[in-house]
Amino acid sequence: MESVLISILLMLSAAVAEDKEITIGYQLVYNPWKVAIANGEFEKATGYKINWRKFDSGSKVITAMASGDVHIALAGSSPIAAGVSRGIDMQLFWITEDIASAEALVVRDGAGITAPQDLKGKKLGVPFVSTTHFHTLFALEQFGIQPGELTILNMQPNQIAAAWIRGDIDAAFVWDPALGRIKQTGKVLITSGLLSSWGKATFDGMVVSTEFAEGDPEFMAKFVKVIAAADAAYRDNPNAWTPDSEPVKAIVKMVGGKAEDVPGVLALYSFPTPEQQASCQWLGCGADGGAARALKFTAEFLKAEKKIPSLQPDFSKFVTSAYVEAAMKMK
Repeated sequence: MESVLISILLMLSAAVAEDKEITIGYQLVYNPWKVAIANGEFEKATGYKINWRKFDSGSKVITAMASGDVHIALAGSSPIAAGVSRGIDMQLFWITEDIASAEALVVRDGAGITAPQDLKGKKLGVPFVSTTHFHTLFALEQFGIQPGELTILNMQPNQIAAAWIRGDIDAAFVWDPALGRIKQTGKVLITSGLLSSWGKATFDGMVVSTEFAEGDPEFMAKFVKVIAAADAAYRDNPNAWTPDSEPVKAIVKMVGGKAEDVPGVLALYSFPTPEQQASCQWLGCGADGGAARALKFTAEFLKAEKKIPSLQPDFSKFVTSAYVEAAMKMK
């Protein structure tokens, strides 16, 4: 009888362990949380088995979330806005990075572009429905250029880098590592940081299935605490993140590229503290919060581009500071 009871308990234990499994989508972007992925910190903190899936664009990872294949994902503000506008039940719970200068419009040497007006008649590569696509069209609007006055090509970052080398495109609006490659034979015309200062911010953020998050808020708080610690490690001593340092090696292991490029790329981003995350600047203050407003502006752009059929009446319901606040209370 005792052996039967032990067998039942073992079966129940295995079932519980099996239930504690989650799939998380990430992209090839240099940031501190990749160190925590490489070192298994999320698994240690949460007790979950985590399946890490690599995606080459935010639109693809959001599509995977819509199908239920991914529970948590990193995506830019544009694909997040597109996803919630289409009714995907998910919540933005962490600003992975304020993009600042980490996304930029670069023009190729020899393309004859020295000012924004020179973009007319040229070929520009950009991943459609991305933060850089949003800022490309916002930039053109600011300069009085109609999108039809140049050729805008839908290209993923790796395609942009290859097309750049071949000389097939004259300009591109993209992020690293592709950004670093094209800057070697081009110059920055404008950054997302400057465009954000003109009133329409972009960011990369973590989104989660609402059903999953509400089902295990303790996991969410522990997960956020790990991301916050990774960001703090960089913010507290960025000079220690040299090409031969362990954190930088871990990032290259996850993302690829060259270790010597990583410190310069990280310096282009801003990584908000938990206090900033929970404030009105980002996740707090409902519809008046920075993230909710950014999603609203971005969705308006997507609707104008006929990428989404309609707008949500309230974007703040897709933004939560609850898990950041819970993480800050944890010891």
